[in-house]
Amino acid sequence: MAIGQSMLRVDAHDKVTGTAKYTSDLEPRDYLVAKVVHSTIAFGEVKAFHLEEALAVPGVVKILTCFDVPDVPFPTPGHPWSVEKAHQDVADRKLLNRRVRFYGDDIAAIIAEDNVAADRAARLIRVEYEEFEPYVTVDQAMAPGARPVHDEKPNNVLVHSGFQVGEMTYDEAVAGEDDLVTVQRTYRTQTVQHCHIEPPTSFAYQEGDKITVISSTQIPHIVRRVIGQATGIPWGNIRVIKPYIGGGFGNKQDVLYEPLNAWLCTQVGGRAVKLDITREETFASTRVRHAIDFHVAGAVRRDGTIVARKCLANSNQGGYASHGHSIVANAINGFKQLYRDEKALECEANTVYTNIAVGGAMRGYGIPQSCFATECLAEDMAHAIGMDPLEFRLKNCMQAGYEDPHTHVQFRSYGLQDAIQKGRELIHWDELRAKYQNQTGPIRRGVGMAIFCYKTGVHPISLETASCRMVLHQDGSVQVQMGATEIGQGADTVFTQMASEVTGISVKKVHISSFQDTDTTPFDTGAYASRQTYVSGMAVKKTGALFKQKILEYAGYALRYPVENLDIRDDQIVDTVTGEALRSVADIAVEAFYSLDRSQHITAEATSHCKVNTFASGCCFAEVEVDIPLGKVKVLNIVNVHDSGTLINPQLAAAQVHGGMSMGLGYALSEQLLFDAKARPLNGNLLDYKLPTAMDTPDLQAAFVEVPDPTGPYGNKALGEPPAIPGAPAIRNAVLHATGVAIDSLPLDPQKLITAFTEAGLIDD
Repeated sequence: MAIGQSMLRVDAHDKVTGTAKYTSDLEPRDYLVAKVVHSTIAFGEVKAFHLEEALAVPGVVKILTCFDVPDVPFPTPGHPWSVEKAHQDVADRKLLNRRVRFYGDDIAAIIAEDNVAADRAARLIRVEYEEFEPYVTVDQAMAPGARPVHDEKPNNVLVHSGFQVGEMTYDEAVAGEDDLVTVQRTYRTQTVQHCHIEPPTSFAYQEGDKITVISSTQIPHIVRRVIGQATGIPWGNIRVIKPYIGGGFGNKQDVLYEPLNAWLCTQVGGRAVKLDITREETFASTRVRHAIDFHVAGAVRRDGTIVARKCLANSNQGGYASHGHSIVANAINGFKQLYRDEKALECEANTVYTNIAVGGAMRGYGIPQSCFATECLAEDMAHAIGMDPLEFRLKNCMQAGYEDPHTHVQFRSYGLQDAIQKGRELIHWDELRAKYQNQTGPIRRGVGMAIFCYKTGVHPISLETASCRMVLHQDGSVQVQMGATEIGQGADTVFTQMASEVTGISVKKVHISSFQDTDTTPFDTGAYASRQTYVSGMAVKKTGALFKQKILEYAGYALRYPVENLDIRDDQIVDTVTGEALRSVADIAVEAFYSLDRSQHITAEATSHCKVNTFASGCCFAEVEVDIPLGKVKVLNIVNVHDSGTLINPQLAAAQVHGGMSMGLGYALSEQLLFDAKARPLNGNLLDYKLPTAMDTPDLQAAFVEVPDPTGPYGNKALGEPPAIPGAPAIRNAVLHATGVAIDSLPLDPQKLITAFTEAGLIDD
């Protein structure tokens, strides 16, 4: 059995010894260097460039501006393409942009012999702008008379949507009862950046009519399509290679600079061009997690029954659509799904163009923001009626068999309540809630919790499809080829285990490459939405069954044996009745390759078009110590419990949870990308942007409730993104328990806490 075993990662040796090849390790010979010139205003129009001094710099080959690029708007999000226009992404960006829509927008590019020349030239370019007053917040951008960030739209609302569950409105539900307790709050989440280790980087070169782009991307097949759309190059003339990747977390689920790099290559006769993005450019000019303001209300009976809730979510999109409304639409879906409302639920959402950095996909895809609002409201309702917040959640949380009334995604395997009870025991909830009541003094402790749910993949909102190919080698081993991308999460290891499980070929004889090549790799939409183990895993299982059958059919011929009596176990062809090993797969492979009577090269390929979905769920418990005069929160203990179905590799699963918990700590306590009144980033570097360090991190406890899901290829469902979701609200709720003060925005930084504690009378003026 390979499933359920904590086998060593297949890429562990390469990564530990430094032999893993990343994009920059694959540089072609004699390449040129490209440098993007970014706008120094946040909103306006480029009127003219003065390039004379820059072009005179030795080593500068060419300078291309927004006036030179094809006048072709294109979309950048890593979504599957749709043949239906209504389901296509917003095409509002060009290779270089005349209309400046955020500070750091791409307006020109320098091609030079080396970085020194490119940097010198960039400093010498002078740009004339017509500058407009920028919008930093959604309130500014939605104000009457606000100038549209995109002229083709009448205002700055990219999309508005909403829904209602139940036959009455929130106001009607509340008006119908006299003894309800109502809570009205605004919860705000902040802009953060992914901070993956490897910045976006790519090479592009041309051979004949084929342009090859080597890129650090999560979505190579989608990158190929978008390059074609942006440049007019036929898709078949584009080849994208994705090697090892130093993290992405959703930032590289956008097509960032690959189309520009491909086009720049064509402007210098096909010579190789490297386009490397600095850390500072990554902060300012790639993608960020959306800041979302949630205006919410909840009505609850004194027995703890939630009667009605409503939510208006306004999402700060920044200058371009990128993933657009799908983020906040997912957020209000999350608000809907986590709790049962007896009478009414109303949700609305606006995605609003502003002039800050562009919002895109980031681990959790709107659910970390949604969970903060949902779980703060749940906590505040429980607090308002004096009910234990854990019991409040058990009473009101979604139940087994839940089906979303709009998407019809079902909870097909349910472990949420068991996860809550398991977390309760691990954190010693009842003891600590009692112990930390009625505290006084400057140092206080508290314990809080949050629950979450997360659907696996994007069906039915978008297409879910994946392919796998298996090739039998002459030594009886199998080459597994996947379009699904390993981005550090351990996907290749899990696919190896799945392939071994379905074929009967031992793990040590399953080979997989972390490189994807769109010319040779089967199609897959890529790494996002916690989809690959679930969706791409279905393709592995389907292909493996076909592959195994082909081997057995050849073995039946070679052995003169009924195929129905044969199986593969531990690299041996065995009799299913007696268990006797008849011949090794290696022997059969050699004969299949070289038989003079029947030479057959055994391969299999299959596509899985996934038309099912399910929910993963779980919870986080946090114990904190709050230094009130310093406004400092120290996390003493934190526990995540996950309902993610069957664990394919328990050690990898725990590592995923630990990584997500670490991101949740930063989201809760310190991370925020700040902008001044001109929409310029103030802390777009790793010195000023406060990521948590090892010194800020307590021991991270990961626990699981394994309820096999009937739709997963091996009972598994989402785990990649869920660990990053519940930590921030759990910590916020622990601070509420410790101090009695509800903080309604992230991060919980000292300045914000001191202000709140002073207003609450815990600190003297």
